[in-house]
Amino acid sequence: MKTGIIRYSAGNVYSVAMALERLNVSYIISDDPEHLHCCDRLIFPGVGEAASAMKDLDSKGLTSMIKQYNRPFLGICLGMQILCRETEENNAHGLAIFNPTVKKFQKSVKIPHIGWNTLQNPKSVLFSDISEEICVYFVHSYYAELSKETSSFCFYGRMFSASLEKDNYYGVQFHPEKSGRVGSKILQNFLEKT
Repeated sequence: MKTGIIRYSAGNVYSVAMALERLNVSYIISDDPEHLHCCDRLIFPGVGEAASAMKDLDSKGLTSMIKQYNRPFLGICLGMQILCRETEENNAHGLAIFNPTVKKFQKSVKIPHIGWNTLQNPKSVLFSDISEEICVYFVHSYYAELSKETSSFCFYGRMFSASLEKDNYYGVQFHPEKSGRVGSKILQNFLEKT
C-alpha cells in the first residue's frame, strides 16, 4: 500500500512523515498530481493561511486531483479546513468536499486554541479500538462549524467540529502526529481501517 503526503505551501509535512516512520509506514512526499493520484491513500497536512494555500494548490493542479480522489483521504488541521466550503480566513473558498463554513474563534477565548482537549461523541473508524478518553493536541484560530458530517466535536468557547467525515474523506482539526500514543493509533486506524 502506497501512502502519499501532499506537499504545498502550508505544510506540516515532516511532522506527519516522522509519525508515519514511527509506524513503519512507507510514504512519498509530492506535489505532483499524477504521482499522488496513484497512491492508495493520501494525507493532506496543514499549518498556515488558507488563501495562500489554495492559491498554491491551484497553481500545482492539486485542487482537481483532490476533488476527484476516490480512495482514503485525510486532511489535518488547515488540510481539513481547506476541504470545507469556505473560510473566514481572508474569505477564501475551499474545496467544498465538506459543507461547513470555517469561522474564526471570538475574542472571548484566547486565540489560537493551543493545547490538549478531549473529543466528544467520537463516531468514526478513525477512533476504533481506543478505549481511553480521546485527548488530542490542537493549534488553530479557526474552526469548522458543526454539521451532519461532524464525526466528533470539541468545546473551546463554543462547540466545533473536531473531525469531519464524508465518503472516503476524513478530516481532523487536531494534530494526530503531535498527539502521542492516541494520535498514533488514529493515524494507524486511517492507514489500516479505511
